[in-house]
Amino acid sequence: MYRIQRASHSAFVPIRGLRYHVRSWSDGEADPALPPLVLVHGWMDVAASWQFMVDAFSSGFMRGRRILAPDWRGFGHTAPPPGTDHFVFADYLGDLDALLDTLVGAQPVDLIGHSMGGNVAMIYAGVRPARIRRLVNLEGFGLPATRPEQAGARYAQWLDELRALHAGDLRLKDYDSLDAVARRLMKTNPRLSPDKASWLAQHWAEPDAAGRWRILGDAAHKITHPMLYRVEEVLAIYRAITAPVLAVEADGDSLSQWWKGRYSLAEYHERLRAVPDCRVAVVADAGHMLHHDQPEELARLIESFLA
Repeated sequence: MYRIQRASHSAFVPIRGLRYHVRSWSDGEADPALPPLVLVHGWMDVAASWQFMVDAFSSGFMRGRRILAPDWRGFGHTAPPPGTDHFVFADYLGDLDALLDTLVGAQPVDLIGHSMGGNVAMIYAGVRPARIRRLVNLEGFGLPATRPEQAGARYAQWLDELRALHAGDLRLKDYDSLDAVARRLMKTNPRLSPDKASWLAQHWAEPDAAGRWRILGDAAHKITHPMLYRVEEVLAIYRAITAPVLAVEADGDSLSQWWKGRYSLAEYHERLRAVPDCRVAVVADAGHMLHHDQPEELARLIESFLA
């Protein structure tokens, strides 16, 4: 099994009526002159997923630095509100805002988000620009553009999926062993090594009373958002970002694999032109989970950008 280099501290914080689980890393006493580094994970992931990247940071970078990583609501050890049958994107912004209020106060932070977390980070940076010193977006591409005439079908899809959820048709698969969870992680990401998969599996799932291993994610996350994704609104928010932005993507081009021509890297790059200060970096030999595939290269990119 993977042997960690830096142990994390686990704590629960009261946020918007929830017990928010937050991991933190530090090498020694925090230096108040250094901005806290906040890491927000992606869809069907957990805060522990950042361990490999944190381990890859240099001693000089870590000295005096405070790193914080929450489990989003309904993921990891942060339970959703009782009775939740769908999740609203705006709640992630509200949670992040409250977490920063509670954990760092008014001090600006460096923010890194992966995938869904990258999308949250980009929107938050445009809505609360004074709170972000620098931003790293790891494969937070946003979504394909929509048209108003799609609204009716989207609402109908949402209603159908709610019905399926309550009928039990969207239950997440469980597993008979921790090894089976690790194999599932490696099937999703063939670049993930067995030692990392075994370590991550114990944070990605936990055993139930019957000894079955269940994913630490709420099935309601599978429900499609009923509201259309409005690119014009997103671009207006991007234009309000004042922090320098580093947009990092993997050379595996996961965007094209997902959307099959409905949305491309070229279109994503065009959207990034709305961000006043943004540069793009590409990590070689990596897929969507680039913080698992190439944590050392990613750590060097981030250290240089945040310096």
